[in-house]
This record gives sequence, structure tokens and C-alpha cells, in this order.
Amino acid sequence: MKEKSQLLVSFVIIARNEEATLPALFRDVLAQEYPHSCMEVLLVDSCSSDGTKDCMERFAQEYSAEFAGVQVLENPGKTLARGWNVALRAFSGDVILRVDAHANIPADFVLKNVECLESGEDVAGGQRPCIIENPTRWQKTLLLAENSLFGSSIAPFRRDVGKMYAKSVFHGAYRRKVFETIGGYNEELGRTEDNEIHYRMRQAGFRLCFDPAIISYQHVRSSLKKMIRQKYGNGKWVGLTLGVCPGCLSLYHFVPFAFVLGILFTTALALAGIWQLAALMWSLYGLLAVVMTITCVRDENWNVTSLCLPVLFLILHVCYGAGTLVGLVQLPGWKKSHHGGLSPAMEEVRGQIQKRFSREEGAENHG
Repeated sequence: MKEKSQLLVSFVIIARNEEATLPALFRDVLAQEYPHSCMEVLLVDSCSSDGTKDCMERFAQEYSAEFAGVQVLENPGKTLARGWNVALRAFSGDVILRVDAHANIPADFVLKNVECLESGEDVAGGQRPCIIENPTRWQKTLLLAENSLFGSSIAPFRRDVGKMYAKSVFHGAYRRKVFETIGGYNEELGRTEDNEIHYRMRQAGFRLCFDPAIISYQHVRSSLKKMIRQKYGNGKWVGLTLGVCPGCLSLYHFVPFAFVLGILFTTALALAGIWQLAALMWSLYGLLAVVMTITCVRDENWNVTSLCLPVLFLILHVCYGAGTLVGLVQLPGWKKSHHGGLSPAMEEVRGQIQKRFSREEGAENHG
């Protein structure tokens, strides 16, 4: 039974093979200042092959009585979009709030989100700086690359840009009526499901409030190999999503793609004897990479691995841009085999939410 005047928050964690990170996140959940009696916890396991599900079930057994409820749910589809829809079919709160499994949240995280929503907003989100678990020199260098404007993106959730309305939020909190209106996630999308559903939210008239008072933390990829795989995958899904929902993407998503095209074009010209454009492009890029490296480390302690940042920037940009190129090449075949890029689950989830809550509200009124 939720306390009077308190919103019931459905707190969602979707995880696959995250047994190493979940214990710390669970400690953060237990430390939340928001009344636990007004929080239900939904733990969605996406076919983990490690001890993730066992970790979830232990949490449910030990702490169900402390919260409004704890459920462990199955996501046979494995992807985040499908996991989100699993949670949307099961939640019972006034607000649904999702946090990634490889994240950490301060004690006031849920409280700050609810305060933002209670100020009149329908969608809330805040800063999400990256952090590292093992502060080695190399890990610090990867962190610098991930947190920089040059190495990652200009998305507002990466830094404090003041309170504003944004195109997207990370670790967002949503009033129930948002999903009652727009439905569920597009299960055909892999890395861009948030971009697409936030676009539908904006099209439906909902504003996404970025509040810098809300802070959560994301663990940066622990190795260059993992970071390369992430950037390539992100770029590839940008290419695929262009054929489904071009409006949900911004120009900055295609900057690495344009860079890769520039490399191919100027290299071809250089092989034909016209080397001036290649020299100009690489000179400008090299200068910008050095300037951004100095900007990244000016408030940090220099170490020998910091000198790798210009090369690291280049690797990440090329991998992202190459991924976009591959996605665009694969787009026609992908659309044919994936319902044209549109998931039937989007509308199905909306109908299920509307039906479930109208029935519950009708029962309350009858009682």
C-alpha cells in the first residue's frame, strides 16, 4: 500500500551477465532515501549464462517485504528493447524508472526524479557521467576519451548544462501515462531504442526534462576492445535506424560516418596524385585531436597513457563511422526481414497497459 501523496515508483533493472556489477547496484537501491514502501523493484534477466538471475532471486527473497514488491522477470528476447517491454507489461507504479545494470546511483536518485516529475514534468532525467571501477592509468585514459565531447557526443546528459528540455534522457523516469499514450519499445532496434521511443514521446507532446540535480553514474567499458565493439555497434544501429525513424537521429550521429567517407574520398584522390585534400583533412583532424587531448587532461594529472588520446579518438571515430557505413549497406535486407523495422510489440504493449490500469482503476472506484 503506497503512502498518501507518494508516487509509486516501479524501479527497473534489465541485465544480462551482470553478476559482477549487480551487488553494488543493489546496495544503491537499498540506500535510496525515497520510501521503500513506495517502490516496487522489477528485475529483468535477459537469458544470462552467469549468476545474474541467482543474484536477482536472492535480492527478491531477502528484500521483498521491504519494498512494495520485488519481481524477477524473464526476457527471452535478450535485447534491452524486449526487456523494457517485459517490464512495461508487469509494472504497477505511477512512475517507471530504469537504471542500467552497470551503473551506480546516489541515495537521492529516486527522490530527485520524483521531485522533478511532481513539479509538473512527465519525463525526467539528469547527468550521467562515466566512472571507472579500477583506476589504472589506462582505465583513466579510456574514461577521459568517453567523457570528452570529442570522443563521445554532445548529449546533455554527459555534463551539467543547466535545466532544459532535451531530445533524449538517460536513466529516465516516466509517468505511466507516457507509455499509455505511445506504447512500448520497438523491439526491432538494438542500440537506438531509446532514441526512437523518445522521438515518439516528443511527437506525442511530452517534454523530456533534463534536471542536473539528478545524477547517476555509468561504468565505462573496461578495455579498448570492448569500447571499440560498443562504438561500432552504436554506429551500425544509427545506419539501420535511418531507414526506420530518421527523425529520431541528429546530425552529430553522422559525423563519424562523414569522417570515414572523407578518409575514403581523400585517400582515393591521393592515390590518383591529388594529395592536397588528404593533407588538409589530416592536418585539421590532428590539430583538433591534440587540442581536445589538452582540454581533456588540463584538470587531470598527466600520465604516459594520456599521450595515446589522439590515436584513441581516431580509433573510436573510425569504428563508429565504419559501423554506420555497414548499417546503411545492410539496411535494405534488414528492413525486409524485420517487419520493415517496426515492431508489432509497440502497439500491443500500449493496449495491455491501458487495459490493465483501466481495469484496476475501475475496481478501485467500484470498491
